[in-house]
Amino acid sequence: MNRFEGPGAREAVVRYLDGDFQVTSPGSFVRCAVTGARIPLDELKYWSVARQEPYADAEISLNREIDCDPGLRKR
Repeated sequence: MNRFEGPGAREAVVRYLDGDFQVTSPGSFVRCAVTGARIPLDELKYWSVARQEPYADAEISLNREIDCDPGLRKR
């Protein structure tokens, strides 16, 4: 059985801060805002404070930033 199985595997509710995050409702994972993939809290590295969204990896995070601000493409 992996850490996402069983009755204790719940999605956490998280408040994303600058350089840190705060778990407001216990759980073992969050879902990527773009892909829906489960991200274990101990592996969560990428998020947007402004949009309060977690991302599975750096590439997804960058693409989301560009989608939300197309002016970034010109830089």
